[in-house]
Amino acid sequence: MAHPQHVQDMIDDFSFLEDWEDRYMHVIDMGKALTPLTIDEKTEANRVKGCTSQVWLLSEQSKTTPLILNFRGDSDAHIVRGLVAIILRIYSGQTPRDILKINMKDVLHALGLDEHLSTQRSNGLHAMINRIRAEAEATF
Repeated sequence: MAHPQHVQDMIDDFSFLEDWEDRYMHVIDMGKALTPLTIDEKTEANRVKGCTSQVWLLSEQSKTTPLILNFRGDSDAHIVRGLVAIILRIYSGQTPRDILKINMKDVLHALGLDEHLSTQRSNGLHAMINRIRAEAEATF
């Protein structure tokens, strides 16, 4: 299955990174580029349950038709913050229907992340994905 262009662009970026250490550093750099959330946004309601590290995720709905969901997020751990950045880049700015069409298992495999994440990080990543998918489903 073909990925949306913005997802394929990220996969292409990662494909130039030859080993896991390079990919790992790229993930961390992506996290460093995230705009941090404010202290007021780092609430329990915005915290993603299921993550060992602290992760916060906020969603905003556009006032347009079709509806667009935008996400912002943050974490207190460098690699997890990078994973947040990846998730935001994939899902933010998409319609709920397009969000639900994205096969994250395939995307994570194409990025080379599925086999290199610890069980805890993988569980946290899937908790973020599930939260975003639930937000998209709640719009129907």
